Amino acid sequence: MGILEGKNILVAGVTMNTSIGYRVVEIAQAEGANVVVSNFGRAMSLTARVLRRLDPEPPLLELDVSNAEHLETLADRLGEHFDHLDGVVHSIAFANPETALGGKFLSTPFSDVGFSVHVSAYSLVSLAMACKPLFAEKASIVGMTFDATVSWPTYDWMGVSKAALESTSRYLARYLGPDGVRCNLVAAGPLETIAKKAIPGSEEFNAIWGTRAPLGWDPRDLDPTAKAVVALLSDWFPATTGEMIHVDGGLHSTGA
Repeated sequence: MGILEGKNILVAGVTMNTSIGYRVVEIAQAEGANVVVSNFGRAMSLTARVLRRLDPEPPLLELDVSNAEHLETLADRLGEHFDHLDGVVHSIAFANPETALGGKFLSTPFSDVGFSVHVSAYSLVSLAMACKPLFAEKASIVGMTFDATVSWPTYDWMGVSKAALESTSRYLARYLGPDGVRCNLVAAGPLETIAKKAIPGSEEFNAIWGTRAPLGWDPRDLDPTAKAVVALLSDWFPATTGEMIHVDGGLHSTGA
């Protein structure tokens, strides 16, 4: 019996088989979970293609977290597959690489800043509230971050958005805790995902981790991060909420 046996999980934000969310789906299913996946727009066709590799193939829902109608109908659409929801994975973020990343921090227009914060941080709240009618008594929300307690080269407004996400997670933990709902984040090291490749100069992160992570770091290995997400979805962290678990080879604990 797996650690997610019989649990119903939504994994929001899967595009390719190199997505962290995709590996979460694989491991969650292997651990006994029933999974629904979401994406939106043109990326839906890519998601549908990679989901065919899975057995069973998870249902795919369209969910744009900046679309009010998508959020308002989410519980009903999930209800076609589940009678309750035990966990939600938020693997969603966006910042315009032309204006908000790559050293353009001082000149980014607020319209792009606002959209990045909306999609990358506020969406944790909107997604949680959209799913709340289906939450089981001990539901778990898990989001993905790149430790924003410090600044990083080229990360710019995505770093600010992740800082907002981290604070948002703590407030969700505060307000949803009385309902038995946990909210935690996994802070991964740099991984070779589509999101990372969209960041100008992101190869610099690999060099940083290659020299400083005490345990070493393989940016192609999604398993450590995905396993942490699955563990937080399980009943093995029943009294942990508002936390940020680092899965980064230990780099966060080191100085220069």
